[in-house]
Amino acid sequence: MAIHLDNAQARKIFLERQGLSRPPNVALGKDGLYQMIHDLGFVQVDSIATVERAHHQILFSRNQTYRPDHLSRLLEKDRSLFEHWTHDASVIPSAFFPYWKHRFRRREEKILDNWRKWQGEGFDRAFEETYEKIRAGGPIMAREVKAEDHKSGGWWNWHPSKTALEYLWHTGKLAISARDNFQKVYDLAERVIPADHFAAEVDHDAFVDWACRSALERLGFATHGEIAAFFDLVTPQEAKAWVDGHRDELEEVTLGTVDGKPRASFAFAENLAALIDAPEPPARIRTLSPFDPLIRDRNRTERLFGFFYRIEIFVPEPKREYGYYVFPLLESDRLIGRIDMKADRKAGVLDVKRLWLEKGVKASAGRLDKLEAELARIARFAGVDQVVRRDGWLG
Repeated sequence: MAIHLDNAQARKIFLERQGLSRPPNVALGKDGLYQMIHDLGFVQVDSIATVERAHHQILFSRNQTYRPDHLSRLLEKDRSLFEHWTHDASVIPSAFFPYWKHRFRRREEKILDNWRKWQGEGFDRAFEETYEKIRAGGPIMAREVKAEDHKSGGWWNWHPSKTALEYLWHTGKLAISARDNFQKVYDLAERVIPADHFAAEVDHDAFVDWACRSALERLGFATHGEIAAFFDLVTPQEAKAWVDGHRDELEEVTLGTVDGKPRASFAFAENLAALIDAPEPPARIRTLSPFDPLIRDRNRTERLFGFFYRIEIFVPEPKREYGYYVFPLLESDRLIGRIDMKADRKAGVLDVKRLWLEKGVKASAGRLDKLEAELARIARFAGVDQVVRRDGWLG
């Protein structure tokens, strides 16, 4: 008989697995930062810096002693992290590189087929030349190999060398050695990834086992579809076969959801007691990045937290329900609302435009005090001096 986890238990488990139940102000340091990213599995990278770039904010929301220069050192000096693709561009522990080799091989044929339709025949003519240029000359940026007579129209109109760089990166032949104003600096993968991780090989079965096992550990409980989607390394069919083949290790659980419909999932049997005993998350309010792993799976977010969230960057302004880049607010184990704000570094202010609280969440004095404390933390992190609230920001 399946073990039932009520909604409050399920939320606590997932928050703990996502690193949001740990004390947020205990000194982290560089080694602690690596461990945090390892425990999360990956951290999504994004260039938009409405307040701070997504990867920085994801880490800061878990620990307010986080320092971006520690992340740079882990990526560019220690090489214990590398950048590549999960469901999107992400920072990933270099120890996982051997498993990503399977992704590279799986993606190569698909990329060639898709990009041929997109770019046309002959799109790959610069691949070998670009690789040799980097092998002989060292790290390079896309702007340094761009054909002078090519007029770029964006990602849909990459010049041949830009196409080559992205292909060689997506298939693991190149790696990102650094960022220059957030522009990728490419180098040969063997010159970026530590030698032991670059050389290591795992067979198919070990790859599938690691991908599924690691995903379930980080989710706490999941369906086979959620297991497959976590790293986006294996197919749902492979994840289902893995679940079916490991029933002796797994416990069937049902989850209490906000709509009252139980959802069948699986958890590791030996970890279930510890998961159920997950600590209470901090009572403070925390601002989440729109790309935070807690809310990446929008359907899971709605089932567990009753919180509907979509990024409206690509929605025409008149049709937006909230705003261009609106941040979810987490209080203890509840997603209580969202806030529209921007760091205006020239003016030295955190410009708070509007707050929306979820239905049934009151703007009590105590809650607003906690929000003010969080806004002050965010302002310091963003490098601005004060918080400015627009008229009517409380709605």
